[in-house]
Amino acid sequence: MTFIDFIKYKAVVLCFECIGIVILSAIFTIVLSIEFAVTSAIFLLLFFAICLFAEFLREKKRLRTLNNLIDVLPQKYLAAEILPKPFGPVEFGYYQVIKEISKSAIGTVEQAEREKYEYQDYVERWLHELKTPLTACELILDNGGDNRKLREELKRAENLTENILYYARLRSPEKDIKISNFNIKDAADKAVKSQTSLLIAAGISVDVVGECTVYSDSKALEFIIRQLLTNCAKYCRGCHIDITIKDHEIEFKDNGVGIPSHEIARVTERGFTGTNGRLRGDSTGMGLYIVSGLCMQLGIDMDILSKQGEYTQVVLTFPYKNVRKNHN
Repeated sequence: MTFIDFIKYKAVVLCFECIGIVILSAIFTIVLSIEFAVTSAIFLLLFFAICLFAEFLREKKRLRTLNNLIDVLPQKYLAAEILPKPFGPVEFGYYQVIKEISKSAIGTVEQAEREKYEYQDYVERWLHELKTPLTACELILDNGGDNRKLREELKRAENLTENILYYARLRSPEKDIKISNFNIKDAADKAVKSQTSLLIAAGISVDVVGECTVYSDSKALEFIIRQLLTNCAKYCRGCHIDITIKDHEIEFKDNGVGIPSHEIARVTERGFTGTNGRLRGDSTGMGLYIVSGLCMQLGIDMDILSKQGEYTQVVLTFPYKNVRKNHN
């Protein structure tokens, strides 16, 4: 900040001070004498000039101190945390605004750092889990190549790849959501067909009943259903799955191992593997987390009910305004 810049900043105050000196000099001229008026005007001008220069030096020192603090600060958005105490009510008002901006910036940076760490952590887990089907494929090929088993392992690898793609899409939903009019049954049939090899290998049978047309993202719904199917193939071998489509919902129910009651509320948490996942040892705890995130983006309510040793039921409820019933 230069002295000229400071004078421009004080221009309005200086104008009023000069007007005051002129008025005061005129009064002194009328009441006393012109010599006294001139002397008083010169004295007042010198006094105001000295005060102005002293204020300029003080403000320049404050700015220099602040700039020195910021220069050594690695995260500039933390500057509000080290600001010197404000002098007046106006400065205090600006100080409060800057503190709020800084607080918001700190929260944004911390959230970005958390998301970065979570993404890196999941990529590491995903790579570790992906090695299993790839290693299995290598062993199958080394032993003559069983086409059925090879397709099964390749499907597992494909499902894992889709998982990480949809996890990445959770970070930029506005670019990837494509809303259209489609039949839930068509999406369910496609999902079941795509997982045929895994379901057969796991001894799982599936029935799809009912129809309903909705406005949503058909690809995302297919992924959600596929994820529920692969969970069954992983944890509930030999079970039966009923997929029931009603007026505004799709119900997915199996008669598998079930989920312990104290874990149901946590199964959609990021990285939560639960008792069944720990028994297998190869669970990332990300499948239902991604499903839950997609449901939130699409405005779909997801309810999970289960009884250990008997069944697990997942109900996806679409907003009524997005539903059109089919009666056949």
